[in-house]
Amino acid sequence: MNQCPSLYKQHQGTGFCNKALKMLFGGRKVSTYLNFDAPEYLFDNAFASNIQQISISGVQLKHSLRLIGNHLQLTQSGGEYLLKPIPIGRFQHLDFAPENEHLTMQIASQVFGIETASNALIYFKNSEPAYLVKRFDIRDDGAKWLQEDFSQIKQVSRQQNGENYKYEGSYEAIARLIQQYCAAWPIELENFFKLLIFNYLFSNGDAHLKNFSLIQTPFDDFRLTPAYDLLCTAVHTPLESVMALDLFDNDYFTDSYNALGYYSYADFYEFGIKIGILPQRTEKIIHTLSSHSDLVQQMIDNSFLPSSIKHLYWQQYQSRLDALTYRITNN
Repeated sequence: MNQCPSLYKQHQGTGFCNKALKMLFGGRKVSTYLNFDAPEYLFDNAFASNIQQISISGVQLKHSLRLIGNHLQLTQSGGEYLLKPIPIGRFQHLDFAPENEHLTMQIASQVFGIETASNALIYFKNSEPAYLVKRFDIRDDGAKWLQEDFSQIKQVSRQQNGENYKYEGSYEAIARLIQQYCAAWPIELENFFKLLIFNYLFSNGDAHLKNFSLIQTPFDDFRLTPAYDLLCTAVHTPLESVMALDLFDNDYFTDSYNALGYYSYADFYEFGIKIGILPQRTEKIIHTLSSHSDLVQQMIDNSFLPSSIKHLYWQQYQSRLDALTYRITNN
């Protein structure tokens, strides 16, 4: 038996399991090995000197691929997949960034039922791993669905707002924009709320404005895209902010946060109510995201991370789970 490097399923044969082949490649027998070597990069010393001000996403180069026959090939146009090799930089444990992202995406999808972009680990000819993700903005005819991330929707940019433009704002502001632009906003707000708590629980401190997007539907309205760019950034950048954006607008913090100094149950409950989710639904979503630690551990154990990084990933998850479920009681 072999383990699929997409879904972690044990299966007969080698490479991707049949379910992963159908999900990623329409059933074509695509190899887990690319037929080209990992790209070589010239390391920029000026860039390196400023690396501490750059997020993990800032050092992740992406390549465009398309499927030709049964082979994935680099392309300048008509890309159907994005490929992320091991990043270059001075962050910790970067050799394991592809599997970190893959694991986190699989936990979101398989354990918590969050819709994610289809993804897998894949390997260059020299066996170096990379993260592969299938684009979800391509129509059946090859054209693209209209998609805008929340920096575009919010109309902020590097040119007008400076280098940190994608970190300016709050999750509450994103929720208001979802209400404004999504016809089925009650459903999309719940999906956003789930993803927000997931990012907190799995220490994704880089969930900024560009990591949430709206996409056109066949009915010409808009919905949240499947989740993408999910990873436990604390593995690589332990000093990074707990969350990329403020939870609430106008520098507001709950009494619980002011007492504890960190986000806990009360913060996310108040956030859910404030953005328009019913109290019972808010409680249920938080409870669901706070459950299934046994399945999370199983996924981590099944991953291709080395044991030391598995331990670090699990410790980080446990710490955030304790914070999320903590409630201040009045004695």
